[in-house]
Amino acid sequence: MSTPTQNKTTNAFYAQAGISFGLALLSMVVAVLYLPVDPWVRAFLALGTLYLTTSAFTLAKCVRDAQETSSVVNRLDQARVDKILADHDPFRSVS
Repeated sequence: MSTPTQNKTTNAFYAQAGISFGLALLSMVVAVLYLPVDPWVRAFLALGTLYLTTSAFTLAKCVRDAQETSSVVNRLDQARVDKILADHDPFRSVS
């Protein structure tokens, strides 16, 4: 029985992704705060930043859920194929 290989994501990758996200969000917040414009423009840009951040989290969750679902379906399909192959007797006569 063959088992599908799974990619193991390292802690360093999680740390890099978290630090990258934090720096991007922090730099955007600092840029909005120090932008020489009226307060309503600054508020509009801050709301846009908040909306983009929440949308990015939602997209990441949807991609993760789709990947988990396909992983489960692939494992079920593999189990079915393994069962069919285990039950198959090539020397049985067909009548």
